[in-house]
Amino acid sequence: MALNIQKANLRISAGQPGQFPRDAVPQVTFSGRSNVGKSSLINTLLGRKSLARVSSAPGKTITVNFYDVDGKLFLVDLPGYGYAKRTFEDKKQWSSLTDGYFTKNPNIDLLSLIVQLIDIRVGVTADDKMMLDFLTESELPFIIVATKADKPNKTDRTKGLEAIASHPSVPEGTPIIPFSSLSGEGKNELWQQIISYSRL
Repeated sequence: MALNIQKANLRISAGQPGQFPRDAVPQVTFSGRSNVGKSSLINTLLGRKSLARVSSAPGKTITVNFYDVDGKLFLVDLPGYGYAKRTFEDKKQWSSLTDGYFTKNPNIDLLSLIVQLIDIRVGVTADDKMMLDFLTESELPFIIVATKADKPNKTDRTKGLEAIASHPSVPEGTPIIPFSSLSGEGKNELWQQIISYSRL
């Protein structure tokens, strides 16, 4: 790996598109519903315990977080969606900010990969379906990470992976990586995908 993941830091928590950094480096973006495990996944990838803050209140923070890895890559954490208790104004802000990432990002051409997180126990929700359909229609490259893969038993885990793979909004052949922030399963495979898509 050409990256020193020990040199990773939170560059900015952007609350509006004008704050997005302009560094000419690849961006790998993480998308998923609130409480799907995005912060835990990013911490596991970077070998940290609390670089990405794991919120006890899902959907509390509405920012796009840019993590600078060795000055060569941004890991971009989009705000989680689908949190039922969010107010209308908060949902509007989420929609505006997330849309702004794709439409007002000065370096959108450097977006090399979207990592779409789906809870293996829950499967593809209505909100996940909307996001998957958007990514497909926009012709953005994406893979799926099935989070919390250590939670179900072997039978339910197999069923969960099959349900994701066979969902109509998941194009045939889409890579699906079982991931556990607890055991580290899937970490190396996910890094391989990130490095490959980002051409690092």
